[in-house]
Amino acid sequence: MKFLDLAKVYIRSGGGGSGAVSFRREKYVEYGGPDGGDGGRGGDVVVEAVEGLNTLIDFRYQQHFFAKSGQGGMGRQRTGRDGDDIVMRVPVGTEILDEDEETVIADLTGPGERLVLAKGGNGGFGNLHFKSSTNQAPRRANPGQPGVERTIWLRLKLIADVGLLGLPNAGKSTFLAATSNARPKIADYPFTTIVPNLGVVGVDGIEFVVADIPGLIAGAHEGRGIGDRFLGHVERSGALLHLVDGTSADVAEDWRTIVTELEMYGEGLAAKPRLTVLNKIDALSEDEIADRRAALAKATGHEVMAMSGVSGAGVTEVLRALRVLIGRDAAGAPPEEGDAPWSPA
Repeated sequence: MKFLDLAKVYIRSGGGGSGAVSFRREKYVEYGGPDGGDGGRGGDVVVEAVEGLNTLIDFRYQQHFFAKSGQGGMGRQRTGRDGDDIVMRVPVGTEILDEDEETVIADLTGPGERLVLAKGGNGGFGNLHFKSSTNQAPRRANPGQPGVERTIWLRLKLIADVGLLGLPNAGKSTFLAATSNARPKIADYPFTTIVPNLGVVGVDGIEFVVADIPGLIAGAHEGRGIGDRFLGHVERSGALLHLVDGTSADVAEDWRTIVTELEMYGEGLAAKPRLTVLNKIDALSEDEIADRRAALAKATGHEVMAMSGVSGAGVTEVLRALRVLIGRDAAGAPPEEGDAPWSPA
């Protein structure tokens, strides 16, 4: 299934049915009087967040959602049938935006949340409604109210406990593949990840969800690369895991590049709890690891952890640190020997 996180859809609620102009016609009834019924109400367009969906791909193939109109009223005081509602089912975490792509109409963050996006028109009154002592044979009826037509945007922001950040080839996909059942594309060239990936990782019996997004590059907030487009998928994360490629010539500069992009993007990302980890230590000597951890610690002002997603060295300690960072600490679990102290950068 392809991943799609932005879709434009056109919706229209149903119009109300017209009221009827009718009079009783019965044998031996000289003055039957009016008996025109009211029109039925038009259907609503409703959006509902449901579990089991993680993409908006369905809205690429169906972009028009039109509810049914109400049926017109009939004689013998019969009210027209109401139009059926139409329900758009979207993944949890979907934002509903107005046509300008900026005004947020709703943010559906929980399963079962519903919202009426376009209300159906009311049915018109039949001539029976206008009967009075001074007008006992009205020959007028109201037309039904028209439906509401509008254009909206659906934007999906995945809900994960931890968001993965880093430059291209920082080892984010390797880490996700090594710690979960997710199988993101892994290769030795940049931008192998072009869509977000979700994986459920576990440590000490505690599970949490990690989101991997395409790598950021300098100037992403100005439209360079593709990572900035997907930063919305880590907006809802409780914490961020910032991976720095240990084989880079300047790990401190790599760290600053990502932090700058977070600050320029806004939405509170730069203020989220963040764990900085030196990755790919399997390709480094002990002296190189110590030097680059020290350089990163100096740049961040905090202790920096080290790991290798390929060999697995230090991965468990990183997962335990993330578990504590998002408040999923195992109750009563004793501290592990040799755990290095850490703090979020």
